[in-house]
Amino acid sequence: MSSSHATENAQPTVVLVGVNFGVVNFDHELHELGLLAETAGFAVAERVVCKRRAPDPALFVGSGKADEIKLLVDTLGVKEVLFDQALSPAQQRNLERYLGVAVNDRTLLILEIFAQRARSHEGKLQVELARLQYLSTRLVRRWSHLERQRGGVGHRGGPGETQIELDRRMLSDSIKRTRERLEKVKKQRATQRKQRDRRNAFNVSLVGYTNAGKSSLFNALVKARAYAADQLFATLDTTTRQLYLGDHAGTVSLSDTVGFIRDLPHGLVDAFAATLQEAADADLLLHVVDASNPGHFEQIQEVQSVLHDIGAGHVPQLLVFNKLDAMAPDTVPAELVNITELDGEPVQRVYVSALTGTGLAELRRLLSDSVAAGRQLTEDSDTKDPRFSGQEPLVENPDVA
Repeated sequence: MSSSHATENAQPTVVLVGVNFGVVNFDHELHELGLLAETAGFAVAERVVCKRRAPDPALFVGSGKADEIKLLVDTLGVKEVLFDQALSPAQQRNLERYLGVAVNDRTLLILEIFAQRARSHEGKLQVELARLQYLSTRLVRRWSHLERQRGGVGHRGGPGETQIELDRRMLSDSIKRTRERLEKVKKQRATQRKQRDRRNAFNVSLVGYTNAGKSSLFNALVKARAYAADQLFATLDTTTRQLYLGDHAGTVSLSDTVGFIRDLPHGLVDAFAATLQEAADADLLLHVVDASNPGHFEQIQEVQSVLHDIGAGHVPQLLVFNKLDAMAPDTVPAELVNITELDGEPVQRVYVSALTGTGLAELRRLLSDSVAAGRQLTEDSDTKDPRFSGQEPLVENPDVA
């Protein structure tokens, strides 16, 4: 983002724009976009919301609303406008010319936050690939800071068409190199998973909408010090620790994964396939939900959608409604443990507070029972398999090809 416009002691200011195309769960307050902007280091100067049947092909919002936004930009002196929806390269370019400032969308904002937060070698590679794939579709020369490590994504200017063609080739080469490096990391992770499987390890992954409190819950369960904060995408890199559940269930591997979000860029899902694979390969998912958020049911559906996209829709789940301490008094449940529905199927739900510790004992008990049942199911399956029963497998007419 164009943070270079900021003074040394002040955050760069932005105008947020959201367009309602008639979707049921439209964020009329642009609350989530505002949180994303603040997480990226911006101060929100103004929010603009409008309603349309379809995006304007040229300016996304139409010329009348673009005039209103331009007046705000000139009056407030902001240097950037952020849209809550994805913009086409042409719309982005036209808006920048019309408004006279940098224009970016939700997709790039999320990518920028991921770039700021990635710590591991794998995480940095994944972010780099996602950003390169996104920026390769932009017709303007926005990616140059990736090579020169200066300026912002909103940085414009540069040579003409011949240079742009060269840039595209360089981008293509960079994407290829990054994919190759990431493929090596995936193979390493696959080897590590095979080693865990040989040890008959039971793998549990924490999943959920960003800022649901996964890392806080992870720390409370395993007494770890994984970074946790009241902000979006506080954790990007998967952290795994051993969790002892007593003699009944033994020890499991517990992993804290990256949080999901509405309209997660598809390129980001692809680029983070290696990290998200932890969820797809898990034996059990602890689906953490911010119970104090009024929109938590919609967030559950967003998480379910991404889980299905990455091939984890079949993995058994235990719903963990976190932040019990922050719930409105009239919404606090009478019992901490109950049964609810998820994708039309009954699933156990437990209310907890990672902050105060309420419900953690009940969670450990449910987790222990689920792990013990899962291990028993695996043992029964292995016993029925001739490879594990000591019997020769039955072969019908072995001479027949």
